[in-house]
Amino acid sequence: MQLLLVALCLVASVAAYEPIQLHYHQNVGVVEAARIRAAEMAADFDGSRIVGGSAASLGQFRHMGGLVITLTNGATSVCGSSLLSRTKLVTAAHCWWDGRNQARQFTVVLGSIRLFSGGIRVNTNRVEMHGSYSPNNLNNDVAVITVNAINLNNNIAAIRLATGSNSFAGVNAVASGFGRQSDSSGISNNQALHHVTMQVITNNVCRNTFGSTIIASTLCTATTGGRSTCGGDSGGPLVANNQLIGITSFGSASGCQRGFPAGFARVTSFASWISARM
Repeated sequence: MQLLLVALCLVASVAAYEPIQLHYHQNVGVVEAARIRAAEMAADFDGSRIVGGSAASLGQFRHMGGLVITLTNGATSVCGSSLLSRTKLVTAAHCWWDGRNQARQFTVVLGSIRLFSGGIRVNTNRVEMHGSYSPNNLNNDVAVITVNAINLNNNIAAIRLATGSNSFAGVNAVASGFGRQSDSSGISNNQALHHVTMQVITNNVCRNTFGSTIIASTLCTATTGGRSTCGGDSGGPLVANNQLIGITSFGSASGCQRGFPAGFARVTSFASWISARM
């Protein structure tokens, strides 16, 4: 009986871990693309908000690259990315292949606070995912995008990669993206590029929520007061001290505003791999 109780307790503890959102395109990206397009058409663009965040002004996040994604089935999805040089950007691998849905083309949008209009728009299918990327748990969720050379200007600039051994725990970092501003965002919400400041937490704290999904190359931020990344922000930047420290990877399958941490690919763990493809 005692052994049975121990076994039941172990099962309960495993079951208690929060599931992450998988199969991004069918569960999030395609719906978000339609919502963002409709919201942009209806919006007056004054006062757009992320979950607890603020609207971005043109040129405020010059490294931000929106992604309008054409899937092989013809559907449209959306993600984000970060400009690293005139020809390279980095995003989440699941924006290219989410385990069920394959992208055929990225349209990279730079120098714009809108995703479906404005700015410089460059099409590419040159995407290299990390060789150890797993769509089953979003470990090593990193991909490098290659585009024809882009002219930099006051609204478009590259960001440097974080390197070294800094865990950034306790640091306030800024995420930006075109995604959902709440779990219930509709087309009536103003829609534009937005940003939110979140505090980086330790991986041990993050494991209390997500369990073994969290590995050394994961970085997590706290969702305090409902402030977090949300659907459609995948692949976008997390920045601290003017350097890219994270690539938006996952959140809870329960939603953005439930208080669970947000997960990112830890850039310091992938800086060498990314730099070798620059």
